[in-house]
Amino acid sequence: MTEILEYPEGRSSLHVLKLFAVRGALTGSALVLLPVALWCVTHQYHGLVGDSELYALQALARNDPSIAHDVFLSGTSQDQFTVFSPIYALFIRIVGLQTAAISLLVFFKLCFYGAIWAFSRRLWDSRTALLSTALAIAIPGEYGAYHVFHIAEDMLTARTLAEALAMTALSLYVYGRKTTALGLATFALCLHALMALPMVLLLVGLNGGVRASIIGALAIVASVLVVAVAAVLAPHWSPKLLAMMDTSWLEMVRERSQFVFLQLWRWDDWVLNIRPLLSLVLTMLVLCDARMRGLCSSSLIVGAAGLAVALIASIIGPVAVLLQGQAWRWMWVPVLVSSLLVVPTVFHMWRTDKHGPLCAVLLLAGWLLSSIDGVYFVVASLCLWAARGSVPKSADPYLRFGGLAAAVSVIVWILAHGWPALTSYLAVSGTEAKALHLAHSIMGLDCLPFLFAFVVSDAILRSRWIVVPGVTALALGTVTALAAPGALEDHRTEGSGAQIAEFADWRRVIPPGANVFVANRYYSAGFAWFTLQRPSYLTVDQSSGVIFSSATAAEIRRRSEVLRPMEEPDWRLLTRRAIHGTKFDARALPLTKGRLVRICADPVLDFVIAKEDVGLGAPLRHSHPGPWNGWNLYDCRRVNSPERRE
Repeated sequence: MTEILEYPEGRSSLHVLKLFAVRGALTGSALVLLPVALWCVTHQYHGLVGDSELYALQALARNDPSIAHDVFLSGTSQDQFTVFSPIYALFIRIVGLQTAAISLLVFFKLCFYGAIWAFSRRLWDSRTALLSTALAIAIPGEYGAYHVFHIAEDMLTARTLAEALAMTALSLYVYGRKTTALGLATFALCLHALMALPMVLLLVGLNGGVRASIIGALAIVASVLVVAVAAVLAPHWSPKLLAMMDTSWLEMVRERSQFVFLQLWRWDDWVLNIRPLLSLVLTMLVLCDARMRGLCSSSLIVGAAGLAVALIASIIGPVAVLLQGQAWRWMWVPVLVSSLLVVPTVFHMWRTDKHGPLCAVLLLAGWLLSSIDGVYFVVASLCLWAARGSVPKSADPYLRFGGLAAAVSVIVWILAHGWPALTSYLAVSGTEAKALHLAHSIMGLDCLPFLFAFVVSDAILRSRWIVVPGVTALALGTVTALAAPGALEDHRTEGSGAQIAEFADWRRVIPPGANVFVANRYYSAGFAWFTLQRPSYLTVDQSSGVIFSSATAAEIRRRSEVLRPMEEPDWRLLTRRAIHGTKFDARALPLTKGRLVRICADPVLDFVIAKEDVGLGAPLRHSHPGPWNGWNLYDCRRVNSPERRE
């Protein structure tokens, strides 16, 4: 293959232009496919679980009002603060639940990562923009506490759309569309106010300047402090909006959602949230650009103000609306902005003499290694860079040795974490399955996807040979085609057409709006909601709504007491974590005749589903090959019938 810039004599300029066009198209295709392929081998669609399950319920309740009787929606819920549910419900009516969930997720993710690339491309070159996008794909993007919340989660929630709109607004801002950016971020408040508000504050701060941002943040924190103290000292004079949580309600919120209270955060949680703040400070010192300093300063102010407001809400009060505001979630903006600025910061460091390369390696390691260990790398990089002017020239050999030691440490870390993936490679059968398994395992390390993107993008952009982008595009397209089906596969069967048809007999027996309890299944709400299309009596996911409603909290507590013959209250996650070290320790007892009679005594409970046949109530047995084969449907009306008991 001849070099395209050295074409044989006599070749027409038109032909050369065609070669340039083909090479440009192949290069563009390879660069577009690179982040897509990275996502496919490093991410896995979670399906309808956790918060995604709850948002799906809210959307289904728009189409089927009988499901709105579910305890999660009975009081004040997050559904009353978002317009996401009607949008989601519309797509469900058109294409079905599972297809709507995965289609919207893919579309929102494309918008989010596309906005990241556009933001970075406006400020830097194509290579930096591509690597910034790759870094956003590779890192988990955690914020808050207890590993609950991540940026760009692999499931569909209102946060997914709000993040995409917020990132798009930030991208529009750097393109000079400031009014449009602020308007889009303001609209995102209607989708998820807790996520969109910090982006609105960031954009306002960028428009007003650092001094105005500091004054505004201090005013917000002072106002919240005054309101919290006034609500505590004069509760009878406080408006209804500033109502206090009573003891019972507060206990439930603490047990179920301990991440809301900053005094309950662990050291690891604080370290996780400090890292992006330190990274922003380092970027301010490295990139001597007024725009970057303004962006970093405003992001720091937003994050610090959010933590201050959340700390006041956690310690003073508790005022319900302040706790429900969860201002610590503002930290997602500093996490996002700091991660977007890592690559240009590293490049600038690397081009600096003396210890710049060492600082670059430390900063990159701080983001690409584990979150807990990574903060110490960032601290080391920040201290070394800040002290660069006072480091004597005689220390250069030691700095070079330190850089080598840091590089060796990273290599050792990669080998230590990648070795199990290599050893499990032979256990997988099939050539294609082995390749995908190895790719998923190796690329699951945060650092390797980024390093892979660095090497591939460098080869594509530096090469003048048409074969390089062509082969790369073909390889990346093949990887995407092979990995995408597995990455987007929903392994859960709840709500699928096959399972809905399989349980048609149970759905005919259970009236719309009837509450169903699935015994001995810790995560059972999805089966009741999406397959049976009926309200669920009680699961741990439904208790996540206790922070928004005292009535919901009281009802969930009451139902938990009804189920005590079967299991301990599953909303006591804080206690369970302290005892067992995990929140998923639901030790449900088997169903017996006496336990069935006791729980069916609750007039709110209509049907019980269990594996055991206790010889009471003439249950409807499910006879179909699969995980539910042999399960029984009990009608509590028959169980409570005097004739049946005899």
